[in-house]
Amino acid sequence: MNTAVKTYTNYEGFIAALRQAEAMRTQMRQNAAEASDELQFRPITHADMEKIFEYLQMESGRTTDFSYAGVLMWVDYFKYEYSILDDTLFIKGVVENDTDTPAFSLPVGKMPLRRSLEKIRTYCRRHNLPAVLSAVPEYALEDLESAGITSINPLEDWGDYLYDAQMLSTLTGKKMSKKRNHVNKFESLYPESRLEPLDASNADKAIEFMDIIDEEGDKSAMAIEERRMTRRLLDLIKEGDIRLEGAILMVGDEIAAFTIGDVKHDTLFVHVEKASRAFEGSYEKINKEFAALMCARHPEIHYINREDDSGDEGLRKAKQSYHPVEILKKYNIAL
Repeated sequence: MNTAVKTYTNYEGFIAALRQAEAMRTQMRQNAAEASDELQFRPITHADMEKIFEYLQMESGRTTDFSYAGVLMWVDYFKYEYSILDDTLFIKGVVENDTDTPAFSLPVGKMPLRRSLEKIRTYCRRHNLPAVLSAVPEYALEDLESAGITSINPLEDWGDYLYDAQMLSTLTGKKMSKKRNHVNKFESLYPESRLEPLDASNADKAIEFMDIIDEEGDKSAMAIEERRMTRRLLDLIKEGDIRLEGAILMVGDEIAAFTIGDVKHDTLFVHVEKASRAFEGSYEKINKEFAALMCARHPEIHYINREDDSGDEGLRKAKQSYHPVEILKKYNIAL
């Protein structure tokens, strides 16, 4: 007798076994279906960014977290990974003000909000993670509250400074008189200065200039990481990235400053601005000239996002001195 075949002494036992086997097959099919419909995250690489940018374009806000370089520059620091499911982008990283706690960005795409939030909850249950959204733009709060979300906490010190592009590109008006004076002083001290678009042909100059910035710059862990990521963006520009745009401010054969940004809809995002202390007024000059260059290149620009101050008092005063039209608030949300 074949011992692998189980025998039954009654009809009821045979039927019970059939039902048990069918239940097991049903559960296996259900598990397989759920697995295929589960979020599957993978690290974000530069090669992924064109695909990701298509979804970032669907997001209607102006916070830097949903800009091209806002994701690309900080992919290592915030441990960004992504998943695309049902034509919707999910980004997994960490809480913006607590990098030890996993978190998710607001999903972007065609999936209804309630369903996309449930996808995140399901993923977190299966992987024993807290279900948290971080850096959620203020405009999304109403829809989240309609979806039953009640645990909403302001993300202090991480609001983005948003400016009128025309004001920054011209420095007209009484409010900007001090900034105009700094620019005028720079122009009088360095009449031979010129602005060059930053691209693959001159990115090496900016990379070498970063040695000066490293020497002069803040030695905090965050500042060191920001400079490391700046070098990464410069390497990508050197390799021909078409979405990163920048400018170099030259004085003779020396770099006085450089900057890097990108554009989404009506907003220019300025992610990097570096200047040497050796050239008085170089920060104000590169700020104005880059705004003017980009507004001419992209007539659709109405706003400039110069990111947050991270709670740094000196940086806060510098950003406030340009008179933002709005500070774009963000929130951490428990699902």
